[in-house]
Amino acid sequence: MKPVSVVADYMARDLITLSPETEINHAMSLLLDNKISGAPVVDTRGVLVGVLSKKDCLRAAIEASYYRDWGATVEAHMSRDVETLDAGTDILSAAAAFLASSYRRFPVMEDGKLVGQISRADALRAMKDNWG
Repeated sequence: MKPVSVVADYMARDLITLSPETEINHAMSLLLDNKISGAPVVDTRGVLVGVLSKKDCLRAAIEASYYRDWGATVEAHMSRDVETLDAGTDILSAAAAFLASSYRRFPVMEDGKLVGQISRADALRAMKDNWG
């Protein structure tokens, strides 16, 4: 019997990350220019401190248009309470995590460090490869 794949087998490793101090309008440009729906936010030590999504950016844009001020940073708008998956999590558990969450992607951790990100599409591909 073939061993079940784990998150590390399917996650993206080359991530666009943001710092909490990044200006929000620059972060929006990075998301749009790279056609990504969100990005992990890491501090100067590389520790995951949040995630900035397009939804967070829309909220920031509405506030900026109301106050006519685009001076905010990622830190002011990022989601801080971030669910993560461990790199060694089996792919079936990862797929179940997507079903139980509204997340489109999960940051992937190993020994407390951000090592990648897995998307719903990655999880679906893994399920197909393992059982399709």
